[in-house]
Amino acid sequence: MTTEVKQSDQKRRITKVDDPSKRTRRKRCCRETSMKMIRSPPVMFPLQKLYLTCLDAFKGVGTVPSPSDDQKLRHVIDGLMPEDFELPRNLQFLDPDSTVVVYTSVYQCQNFSIYILFLPENAVIPLHNHPGMTVFSKVLLGKVHVKAYDLVNPHIVDNPPSLSQLKLACLKVDNVFTSRCNTSVLYPTSRGNIHAFTAITPCMILDVVGPSYSKKDGRDCSYYKEIPYIVSQYEQMTMPKEDGKCYRWLEEIKKPKESEIDRLEYLGPQIVEVSP
Repeated sequence: MTTEVKQSDQKRRITKVDDPSKRTRRKRCCRETSMKMIRSPPVMFPLQKLYLTCLDAFKGVGTVPSPSDDQKLRHVIDGLMPEDFELPRNLQFLDPDSTVVVYTSVYQCQNFSIYILFLPENAVIPLHNHPGMTVFSKVLLGKVHVKAYDLVNPHIVDNPPSLSQLKLACLKVDNVFTSRCNTSVLYPTSRGNIHAFTAITPCMILDVVGPSYSKKDGRDCSYYKEIPYIVSQYEQMTMPKEDGKCYRWLEEIKKPKESEIDRLEYLGPQIVEVSP
């Protein structure tokens, strides 16, 4: 009797050790554990990558991104699409009978802002400036005409007494941009810091600006109107020789009615802030 029990126990013990199905499960478990250990970390979503690149690029008031940071930021922005912000391509939220511009603020801090402009067809953002700021712009959807000026160095050209309230500007951009175009950049005193947009079709434009607008810090937006430039005898003596360039007088004006912009709440992916 005792011998039979021992033999039975031995069989049970052997069965536990040598059960093929259990060996298979153990092997599978080991493989799964091994796979988990070597699995790559999750891919960073595009908006978070844009935010982190901005942290490196924008160093605060009085600075512009370094050439290497400039190129990195262009590359990141070039790869962005409306879907990265969970925005519909049909822009159904825009009133087809309105020309009011709408914007949404994706992120804002002292050193930089990320926002998206929505322009119905024929909508206009009047000629305005970005004092002391660097602006990266990318058309995410649609077609827009951009006209942009730089002020001519006041030490080179002095305005005649009759034009003392005007500023001489040189045309830098007068083109149509689409989503196929690369990111464009304007700097505090060059590459078209004073610009205007006119929507040819409904469009979506991403703007990354640094530092952010701040009225108390002297970075408030000013608006302008163009006045034809006619060279007088006085101006011929002081005008720099830059053949083939188009000049206009710019007069600062009050904020135009068409500059009113409605705000849309941003409901897309949220940025996870980190310490700079």
